[in-house]
Amino acid sequence: MPVISRFLGVVIAMYYADHEPPHFHARYGGREAVIEIASGAVIAGDLPPRVLGLVQEWRLLHHEDLERNWHRARRREPLVPVPPLE
Repeated sequence: MPVISRFLGVVIAMYYADHEPPHFHARYGGREAVIEIASGAVIAGDLPPRVLGLVQEWRLLHHEDLERNWHRARRREPLVPVPPLE
């Protein structure tokens, strides 16, 4: 699973040719959540509330980058790193 960003102990990744809806995987401290790009809904898994809030803030800041990477992943093209939350 290609990692596209890392910040504050959070690892963000996407799978190539993954299932709909467009989403990314966020891992932190042995936990993982699958998060829909458009709405921020947690599709599967969970994260601590504080960490989920940081991931959601990052998602809003980089929504367009995430959408572009989703389409690149569907076409099996290299993914572009997304800046971390600062």
